[in-house]
Amino acid sequence: MDTKIRKIFVLLYPLNDFSKRMYEYIQGKLAELAPAYAVVETGGVGYLLHISLQTYSEIEGRSEVKLFTHFVVREDAQLFFGFSTKTERELFRQLISVSGVGGNTARMILSTYSPRELQSIITTENAVLLKNVKGLGLKTAQKIIVELSGKLAVLGADTADAPLAAADGGSFDEALAALVMLGFARAAAEKVLRAVMRELPQAPVEELIRAALKRL
Repeated sequence: MDTKIRKIFVLLYPLNDFSKRMYEYIQGKLAELAPAYAVVETGGVGYLLHISLQTYSEIEGRSEVKLFTHFVVREDAQLFFGFSTKTERELFRQLISVSGVGGNTARMILSTYSPRELQSIITTENAVLLKNVKGLGLKTAQKIIVELSGKLAVLGADTADAPLAAADGGSFDEALAALVMLGFARAAAEKVLRAVMRELPQAPVEELIRAALKRL
């Protein structure tokens, strides 16, 4: 898309409004899956969607998936974020409604804490725990709690923590690749992961990543 046209698009359609009306969901063959993204093929086109660990754990092992989407148009990129449930997508949208919280930060929050954990953090006003998420400082964590307090009072049944997948020999490599993809330095991520593996040798990849995210 031409830069001038993209600028007009953004002016005419604020990002949240535009993304809500443009695409509701994408359904098709799960062509590729990693802890940070999924590629869904439909109509001969493969769509790359950025996902959280919550969504990853729920769609792992499936051949066909339906992901609810949030479409972001920026001057330098057009991004799809995908969610296994409408409720997780709504949590994402609530998070990015807070000034200073972008899509990647919101995804990081949803990858570090399950929806129920996030609800508990906001309800108890635990900004110290929330600021442990990469990219969040104490002020932003406090702002999230103030602005979302009361808005996350009711979570749908579809936000229950998904059962973790069984561990396999490639869990460490997959978890490390996901952390690097999320922006962490490889050396630091590897050091933390090895410590986590010593404590949780049989943990599946989702649990390894969540534990590492809370330490990085």
